Amino acid sequence: MAPGILLTFIIGYFLVLILISWLTSRNASDNDTFFVANRNSKWYLVAFGMIGTALSGVTFISVPGKVGAPSGDQFAYFQFVLGNAVGFILIATVLLPLYYRLQLTSIYSYIETALGKWSYKTA
Repeated sequence: MAPGILLTFIIGYFLVLILISWLTSRNASDNDTFFVANRNSKWYLVAFGMIGTALSGVTFISVPGKVGAPSGDQFAYFQFVLGNAVGFILIATVLLPLYYRLQLTSIYSYIETALGKWSYKTA
């Protein structure tokens, strides 16, 4: 691919990201509205967001090459996928109820609540 076309795609991608962030933050009056949507999000939207966060562009580019490579370790990525499934179940059953009960938005706010300000800043 020509460098000019690649650069155009990259710039276009970032412009779309900036547009989306501007559109979604227009009506947000505070951080609670922006980060947790006043706790009014549907569960399936939160689930898709969690999965989307766990995936990245690198996953879509490198995984097909790794799985198709003749190196013999094609099931290493499958093991990673199974680990993600276990991790999502643990998050859904352990962390999310804790977050809702304590009105937290991230693991960092939990660290600050449980261990103090210096632990939060270190994390």
